[in-house]
Amino acid sequence: MTSTPITDGATARLGDPYGACEQQRCEHLATILCAVPHVMQILRAARDLGLPDAWLVSGGIYQTVWNVLTDRPLLHGIKDFDVIYFDGTDPSYEAEDLVIRTVNTALPDLAHLVEVRNQARVHLWYEQRFGRPYRPLDCSMDALTTYAARTHAVAARLTHTDELVIHAPFGLANLFGMRLVPNYGQLNPETYAEKALRMKAHWPELEVVPWQTSEQRG
Repeated sequence: MTSTPITDGATARLGDPYGACEQQRCEHLATILCAVPHVMQILRAARDLGLPDAWLVSGGIYQTVWNVLTDRPLLHGIKDFDVIYFDGTDPSYEAEDLVIRTVNTALPDLAHLVEVRNQARVHLWYEQRFGRPYRPLDCSMDALTTYAARTHAVAARLTHTDELVIHAPFGLANLFGMRLVPNYGQLNPETYAEKALRMKAHWPELEVVPWQTSEQRG
């Protein structure tokens, strides 16, 4: 299945921080996501399973949009679909593993593409894996502020009335403008450079804003 590109004029307006309001960008994003069957399947599963504070985040959203904008197959370049939730009552590995297996059972055709993580326990394993500390999070949406790129900080969830809720703490202009922009709130230039290289290989149209040091930023 291939996507239907948005017209150049509409794309330019959405990607221009001053060309459209954030509500318009949210509405366009919701329209795109609602037209993608596997995205909606994941969103419905997260909702129907009752996962606390559950959202589809990051690559499965912005990369889907980039595929639509560039008229590529909808799964082009998408490594996984990140589903996050927040359960501070039991941050154990065993509890998270049970949720992962439950989601995989609910999405048998997509299980190999879906990655589920409890945001209440990320700080327990992050430093050992990545070599730097990670503060405890307050909720799922707190995680978005720690992503290496502002462009990646986007989330969606489906309500019980089938309303699609979008959350993007840094806005959506960069997503629609196909600009990868650093998030200096999390000093992680290595991850940013690594992700930028991979993104650029899959979407050559992408504009990568270089990571600047604190001295360069003034």
